[in-house]
Amino acid sequence: MSGFKIRTDLALEARESAEEASEELRGVSVEEVYDEESEVKVTRVIIESKNSAKILGKPIGTYVTLEAPAMAQPDEEYHKEISAELAKQLKAVIPKIEKELSVMIVGLGNRDVTADSLGPNVVDNLLITRHMVKEFGKAAYGREHMPMISALIPGVMAKTGMESAEIIKGVVEKTRPDVVLVVDALAARSTKRLNRTIQITNTGIHPGSGVGNHRNSITEESLGVPVIAVGVPTVVDAATIVNDALQKMFVGTEGEFAQLQEEIQNSMGELYNMYVTGKDVDYEIKQISHIICDAIHGAFEL
Repeated sequence: MSGFKIRTDLALEARESAEEASEELRGVSVEEVYDEESEVKVTRVIIESKNSAKILGKPIGTYVTLEAPAMAQPDEEYHKEISAELAKQLKAVIPKIEKELSVMIVGLGNRDVTADSLGPNVVDNLLITRHMVKEFGKAAYGREHMPMISALIPGVMAKTGMESAEIIKGVVEKTRPDVVLVVDALAARSTKRLNRTIQITNTGIHPGSGVGNHRNSITEESLGVPVIAVGVPTVVDAATIVNDALQKMFVGTEGEFAQLQEEIQNSMGELYNMYVTGKDVDYEIKQISHIICDAIHGAFEL
């Protein structure tokens, strides 16, 4: 459906939509690796030009997407495989610093809204070391190298009256970490990717953008330190689901379907403000938060 606005936080889906619309993409490189044994597909999308960034609606940078169809299922061994791969990909994007790394991990989202509670759930399970290392040194853990891990759950503006970016910036200026790692729930274009996909990017994050609730960006430019974002799509736009279903049901030419475009869009008015998630999202969020937490521990060798 030409002119239909696709809402997604995934660079992978933005690229697919651009290809479907036959838009010419230059300055975008794509690398795909599929592990048949673990059934994990890793796609690396690198946006290198301003023109491609504008077409895709994503900043210039690197986007790594892990797709694991059984990620939310109760299989601990499989979760370990995903965590190991995620840790490997995180290590590749974390800046190399020639000293003991200080990392602040931020859990974005609303703890009281299940589909938006991924960030706080991840932080709840983290091993926090900054206070111990500062007080007793690395000897407190009996190791020669120990990164200083701190964490923050800034909440949402409706509860704090402050932008998450404002709270994070204030803490960054006070504690001066080397890297900020932000974890957040995302919006997807496809229901098949809900709670089955993890995206890592070095471009930072724009809270609420996937659901049309634009907040201040959390990026290296705004904080003054590198920002790595880890996100999992937990919701999909209801209008997108209806559009896909109608397109599959419609029997006729693309031209005939295009003629109905305006009428269909007008009839779906309220659906643009509705987002859908799976019925088992509470259980799946807990599973995925442990996967991400274990990956963070692996990436920083905790």
